[in-house]
Amino acid sequence: MAKILISQPRPQTTKSPYYEVAEKYNLELVFRPFIKIEPMTSKDFRSQHISVGGHTAIVFTSRHAIDHFFNLCKELRVTIPTDMKYFSVSEQVSLYLQKYVQYRKRKNFFPESGKLADLLPFIQKHNKEKYFAPLSSAHNDDIFNLLEEAGVEHDEAVMYYTVANDFTADEKLDYDMLVFFSPEGIHSLAKNFPDFKQGKVCIACLGTKTINEAEKAGLRVDLTPTPELRSVPAMIEEFAKRLKNGKS
Repeated sequence: MAKILISQPRPQTTKSPYYEVAEKYNLELVFRPFIKIEPMTSKDFRSQHISVGGHTAIVFTSRHAIDHFFNLCKELRVTIPTDMKYFSVSEQVSLYLQKYVQYRKRKNFFPESGKLADLLPFIQKHNKEKYFAPLSSAHNDDIFNLLEEAGVEHDEAVMYYTVANDFTADEKLDYDMLVFFSPEGIHSLAKNFPDFKQGKVCIACLGTKTINEAEKAGLRVDLTPTPELRSVPAMIEEFAKRLKNGKS
């Protein structure tokens, strides 16, 4: 039985495509996050010399961003105006706002595609707002570039940390396939398993930055998203087929 490590939390539903592929090809799937999210202190936030107050629109790319934004604002005693506008990367992220604020469609905007780039028309339509984007310590420049392209007034600030998860001394990396979703996952691999030798282990990566970081670390990336392999379960199925045909 092939053993596959997926460096993310276990899916919350038993109807996940992961389990369908595992059952079909008799695979053992192990969900083990390589990174974790940690809160930022109000002291560390203040050191960035950026004020949340005065902004009229917030851009969220994840539920983590929402949680840490509102928690830090509470700690900093920042009052969020009732007429604040929220721009989210997806409907799922947008609906998560209900945890903290009364949800009104006229104040919440998101692209149906779930792609950050498709937020641009919404932001351009509301180009008089002053935007704020809460970021992870492991952020890229995507939000900055988006807001720059929109030509709107904006600020960004780190409001939470993305760090490597610690593995125990008895945890072994005895897998036939490893799946990574972010550059930070690759960094975590190097930190926790500095003597890792890839050999015949198949490595799948999601995202250009993750692929580049893996190759920079000297790893061989065997599977990446393609028009035929649009999801991680699809890449796992492709690996299983290769294994079955003796091509892995």
